[in-house]
Amino acid sequence: MRKLRKPYSGVRRRRTADRAVSGEHRAGWHAVRSGRLTLLRARVMDHLPWLAHGFSTRTGGSSLLGEARVLNLGWTEWDTRQATEANRAAFLRALAAGRPWLITLRQCHGDVIHLVDSLPAHTLSGDALITRTPGLLLAVQTADCVPILLVDGRHHAVAAVHAGWRGTLARLAEKVLGRMRMEFDTRAEDVIATLGPAIGRCCYEVGPEVAQAFAAQFSEAREWFEGPFARLAVGDDPAPFPWLSMTPPGHQEPAPRVRLDLSAANRRQLETAGVPAAQILSSALCTSCRSDLFFSHRRERGRTGRMMAVVGIRG
Repeated sequence: MRKLRKPYSGVRRRRTADRAVSGEHRAGWHAVRSGRLTLLRARVMDHLPWLAHGFSTRTGGSSLLGEARVLNLGWTEWDTRQATEANRAAFLRALAAGRPWLITLRQCHGDVIHLVDSLPAHTLSGDALITRTPGLLLAVQTADCVPILLVDGRHHAVAAVHAGWRGTLARLAEKVLGRMRMEFDTRAEDVIATLGPAIGRCCYEVGPEVAQAFAAQFSEAREWFEGPFARLAVGDDPAPFPWLSMTPPGHQEPAPRVRLDLSAANRRQLETAGVPAAQILSSALCTSCRSDLFFSHRRERGRTGRMMAVVGIRG
């Protein structure tokens, strides 16, 4: 008689997560386990005793998504405020950062940058935060977009950046470095940058309008795309007027698509701005491929949670 398979336990999920980040371990990342939670940290930043940082995953937590308990850190329609607050408290404990003030954003996929030196009176709208005030923990939330943490080791200044394709197109990471230079006298050569897990080129399919926008903004854009980029970038539509071919409505060939590497695009922006390539660490984990370990808005068709990437100066 065939044995029934045991349910997929939390222990097995943690083991799967450990295997998933084993390659990351060799690439400069390591997993930190705290109870049921698993966090990712960059080893290059762990050497700075004054710094607190981390990237959350979806494992553990108090939120119920489908049949699994997950660490949702964003305010979503499907989750309760009580569960999200419990998740945030557990995440902050796992960071071992003392009792910092968590600063979040109402993210809008733009290029607005906020300098914070105290707890804001209301939630700020934008996609990047910078500070050199101890006790503040800057956070951006993601579920496919690229989370970027920037650390100026000379002046003890930090930034958290949320880069979707619109923010990448707007050169947000580059603009944040410029703002840090203006506010803190930051030099790009003193900056350590980490790009956390995000949707990879393998899964991030976009249309002609995105290809054309990137081609107009970046001379090296072709390097970040896979597929018929050259044709799409110049607007070369093989059938711009379907009615001329007498194609019945609803039977047109789908518009050609390309796949975009957001992390590579942001990495190049940082290098162009002067951050040494050796001081930029990118995760190789794709949030869409590994939706067992990360939230993915595209893979889960919008019904998903939010992860956090955080950085701060210990109080």
